[in-house]
Order: sequence, then C-alpha cells, then structure tokens
Amino acid sequence: MSENAKKRIEELRKVLAYHSHRYYVLDDPEISDYEYDMLFRELQDLEREYPQFDDPLSPTRRVGGQVAERFEKVTHRVPLKSLQDVFSKEELFDYLAAIRRSVPDAEFVLEYKIDGLSVSLEYENGEFVRGATRGDGLVGEDVTENLKTIGAIPMHLTQKVPYLCVRGEVYMPKSVFNALNEEREKASQSLFANPRNAAAGSLRLLDPAIVAKRRLSIFVFNLQAAQGFACATHAESIRRLSELGFKVIPEERVFTDDEELFSEILRRGEARDTLDFEIDGAVVKLNGLSQRPLVGELPNVPKWACAYKYPPEEKETLLRGITIQVGRTGVLTPAAELLPVRISGSTVSRTTLHNEDFIREKDLRIGDTVRVRKAGEIIPEILGPVLGKRPKDAVPYEFPHTCPSCGEAAVRREDEAAWRCVNAACPAQRARKLIHFCSRGAMDLDTLGESRVELFLEKGILSDLASIYHMDYAAIAALDGMGEKSAENLRAAVEKSKSNCLSKLIFALGIPQVGEKAALILARRFPTMDELENASVEDLCALPDVGEISARFIRAFFESEQNRALIAALKDAGVNMRFTGKAQGTKLQGMTVVITGTLNGVPRSEAEAFLTDQGAKASGSVSKKTSALIAGDAAGSKLEKARALGVPVYTWEEFLSEYGLSFDSAKA
Repeated sequence: MSENAKKRIEELRKVLAYHSHRYYVLDDPEISDYEYDMLFRELQDLEREYPQFDDPLSPTRRVGGQVAERFEKVTHRVPLKSLQDVFSKEELFDYLAAIRRSVPDAEFVLEYKIDGLSVSLEYENGEFVRGATRGDGLVGEDVTENLKTIGAIPMHLTQKVPYLCVRGEVYMPKSVFNALNEEREKASQSLFANPRNAAAGSLRLLDPAIVAKRRLSIFVFNLQAAQGFACATHAESIRRLSELGFKVIPEERVFTDDEELFSEILRRGEARDTLDFEIDGAVVKLNGLSQRPLVGELPNVPKWACAYKYPPEEKETLLRGITIQVGRTGVLTPAAELLPVRISGSTVSRTTLHNEDFIREKDLRIGDTVRVRKAGEIIPEILGPVLGKRPKDAVPYEFPHTCPSCGEAAVRREDEAAWRCVNAACPAQRARKLIHFCSRGAMDLDTLGESRVELFLEKGILSDLASIYHMDYAAIAALDGMGEKSAENLRAAVEKSKSNCLSKLIFALGIPQVGEKAALILARRFPTMDELENASVEDLCALPDVGEISARFIRAFFESEQNRALIAALKDAGVNMRFTGKAQGTKLQGMTVVITGTLNGVPRSEAEAFLTDQGAKASGSVSKKTSALIAGDAAGSKLEKARALGVPVYTWEEFLSEYGLSFDSAKA
C-alpha cells in the first residue's frame, strides 16, 4: 500500500508542478482552480498519512513552512550590485559611446527595471536549495522558506544543472496590491503605500504562511553563476533560463542603433500604466558576456549596465475642495480633496497643501485641474494648476482665520507660515492631544486608541490629559462593546503608564518641535520635571539637537499657567516626574550614525534610540561628517552616497560587533 501511495504522491507532485508553471509563469492554465485545488488537497492528505515520503520541495510547502525566529545571513557568491543611473538622452548616449570605445561592435539588451525587491536563487542538480535578499549587495538574508511560497519560482528545473545562481526581482502585481489594500481597508488596517513596499515587507515576514497569502511573483533577469551551463550572450542566457522553467524578464530586446534603443525606452515609459507590475526605469546591458570584462566594473556598480530612470509619474486630476485639519498643537493644515487618480502604484484622493503661503504661491483654486505626482514615489504632492483648464467661476482660495472645530479666532505669528488655534479647550486639539499622549513612544496606552478616545470624549469620561488618570471604570464597563474585563485591562494599562520614564512623558505632552529623540535628550539633561520647567532658553540651546526655535517652544509651554496646572495634576495623579532610563553610554560618543533600509526585525525608531543611548547622534542624512552608515534591506541612495564619500558601511549585526554592543541586553 505504501508503495502505491509513494507512486501517487510523486505523480501528484509532478502534475501540480506542471500546472503551477502553466499558471504562474506562462499565464496559460489548462485546468480550473477547483481541479487544481482538488489535486492539491489529495496530495496534502497523502503526505499527512505517509510522512516518510516528506519532500521539502513539495508543492504543498508553497502555502507556508515553519515560522522562523530570525533570518540567517548569506554571503552572496557573486555580489548583487546596484546600477549606475542616467536621466537623459545625452547621459545615455555618452554611456553607450564610452562602452563602444572598448567594444566597437557592442550590442545592447533593453529590459524593464522592475520596482521590487532583488533576490538571488540557488539550485544544485536542478533543485532549489536557497534564496536570499540582496541586503547590501555582499551579504543578504536567507528567505528560502518565504521564496518557496512564490508560485513563479520553480522548485525543480527542467534540467539537472549541477549548480546555478540567478538573480530576480520579487514584486507584487498591481492587481494583487489593489485587492490586498481593499481587504486591509475593510479590516481597518493601515494601507501599503505602493506595491514595492508591500513586496519588500511581505518577503521579510517570519511566517511563510502569511507570505503565501500575499501572492508575490518574480521576474528572473540575470545569470549570476553556473556550472554545466554556458551562454555567449545575455539574451541567450535569458532564453535558456526560460527553458529551465523560470519566469524571465518580459519584452527583452537587443539593439545596435542608439536612436532605436532610446525610442523604445520612451515608449515603455509611456506605456507603464498598462503593465500589471511597477517599473521605475529601463535597464540597458551589454549583450556579449565575454565583452563585459573589457568594460570592467566599479566597486559598487558594473560599468557594462545602466538604468535609465523615468521621471516621477505625473497625472492630472480635479481639485474638488480644500478642507482644514486642526492638529494637536493647534496648527490649521489645509488638505486637497482630489478626484481619485492612480499614481505610482496607488490611488491618491487626498494630499496636504501645507499652509496658506503654499496655496497662494501655486494659485490653487477649487475646481482647478491640477498636476499631481508622488515625491520619492511615496508622498503625493500637487505641482500646480494646469494652464487653460481653469473654470471661469474659480476664485482665489480664502484661508479661514477661525478654527473650523471651535470657531475661535486663529492667529499667525510673524515668524511662522502656519495659522494656529490658541484655544486650549478646542475639541479638535483636545482629541488629538489625547490620542498623541496615549500613543506608542509616548505613554504607550495601546488600550486607549483613537476610537476609544473619541468615544470617551463624547460620553464625558475624558476631558483633558489629566482626566486619563481619573476615569470612571464602572461607566466604561457599561458601554457597548466594553464590559468589565476590558475596563480592568484599561485600568491596569493606565496604572502601568504612571511609572513611565520622564522622557516618555515629555514627548507625550506634545510640545511643538519636541520628538522622541529630543525628549530623551531633555530628560537626560534635566532629570526631573521641575528642573526642565525652570530651564532657560540658553540652557536648552546648549543641548545637541535643540535649536533656538525649539527652545522657545519649550520655554513657552512651561510658561503657560494651563500647562503648569496640567503638570501639577499629573503629578498629583501619581505620574512619574523623574528620568528612570539608563545613563547615556560612551561607546559611540561623538559619532554621527545614519540608518538606511529595513533592519532585520528591528524597528528603525528602536535602533536609533539605542544609538542615542550609546552617545551617538542618529542622523537622517549622509554627509562628510557621518561616522558610519548602517545599511539594511532595500538600502537606497544613502548607501551609494556613503560609499562615494568613503563612509564606513555596516549591517546592523556588523556594527554591533564592531563596537562591542549588545542590542538585546540594552533593550532589557
């Protein structure tokens, strides 16, 4: 019986692998989803009944394997280098001419530059053995189990090549991205900014079962290393990789004429809206593999390939209206309400207009057709109105000089661009101040989120920050959807927050210009609230990262009778007013450290706080004064700039090792 089962298991694995290839790679399925699911379920049942025939490359493993605690590091056999960028026809033609000085008969291959996450795939005797992220190009992370969930990655090649390493770009199809964001919106979850972020975030999840649900795909675009597999040209290598079962980069073409090449680059850029994958440029490569050593390589990029980067995508849409939001510091911020338009992978219907001056300088009017793009492919921004498309009845926008929430007069100081509501009892400010006070990084009252704050304000349970520590828990328990257990959990969280470090309280108070890092610096220098209350502008300006404007905001906050009364009320409620954190270390004293990319399981805010704890300045930009750059996954232009300036580059683990630091013990 077991021999029959083994035979059927092997047969099902081959059949399912065949149909997966038809579906995910060729986009030409031969059977229905239902028929595939029935075969899949039969295989699952047989493997469960006969575990002795287990195979780590079975199609059933594509729905998720063992959950990882962390990703192991992988040193790439061949570095996964980035590409030098060109931005104009002139730059491209100069690049092509430079190659022809070494290779007069050069042919060039044109490919899409997929906007995803670069990975390497390794095969031994035709079987998939390992996959890793690009990392810093030299060292990546082993994400083999997650890559197994991607149907377009073959587990077995059509030929038993002794060794093969290829490079590909994992991406999330636009159609999948839209469906995923719709699901997240219905579940009240935060939305992904664009398909690239969604793909990168998904591939680095520790649970492959969740990765499988994200329906990622891949295009293989380069042969990295091989044994028993030789090709003369890049185009030939792509064709042969396709024959081995890979989903290869689409529409690859070879050119000898520069004008024809450039025309095709432009055509593809204009047609990118029609693709189901995001691109941010076109890649030009020297076709002859034996000719590439004649051209050479730089430490970070090959000289035989470049990326023509398309300018940020711009779209026209209608400015339907302008609404005013009141922030927790009273600032009135205008927002544009737009006719929804798809830009760079996501739909944009709203964006900030910053302040009154911005609207006046752009001469924006309700009813205008406006040009919109995404700054850095992430943040939507309005470039200005489209000339000749303004309605005749459109009038200049009059910025309100009263608060839309409380109706009180707003003021604009001479040295500021913003209008502010100065009414301390303003409902909009009150809600936002409470939400900020309870947020992560502040008092960490996760059980008192935005919806509960708004509900408790409506019911009169909350009124100001101090009221958090005097809530009526019996009244809370009686509310719909709450109950006694929820009320008790909330009580316990509130009591726990009283012992938070002074730095958290300073940040929670919402003083303008005082973020988490500044709050920690203030608490270390003035370890009691009384000392901070009495600090002069000169005392404050002497601190790193505290400028004169910030110092005056801090001084003005503590000079307010209402704010002093608030501090007193919090003190009476038992809220800690002393710095209880660790004394600042000296191992990184005087260093300026920049973090770029995604670190392995470490939130950026925690990593930067840790660096600050050790005496370093955590900066957001690279310069000649930068002491070190910590590069995580998907590191971008900061990494390139650091290398150009000769700034030492480390992974997170390498940096900790270099300076004898222990992140876990420091957190504990």
